[in-house]
Amino acid sequence: MSRILLLGPAREAAGVRDDHIEGATVGEVLRGAVDRYGSTFEEVLKVSKIWVNGEPSSREQAVGPQDEVAVLPPVSGG
Repeated sequence: MSRILLLGPAREAAGVRDDHIEGATVGEVLRGAVDRYGSTFEEVLKVSKIWVNGEPSSREQAVGPQDEVAVLPPVSGG
């Protein structure tokens, strides 16, 4: 299981800051997160960047139990 870290609106949509989700790739982990957290989270995910272990990632990237998948929604402010 990979650790998923949810920031800003992703955290708000999921109701948790982090979790552990089964998946062999980033895409599988994210699909598991959508199944767990629902459609509001899915909408946030559509506009978010995904990083693994502090580096930009693709959904095809393999992940394991020591990896952290971070969901980084766009941030606005002034």
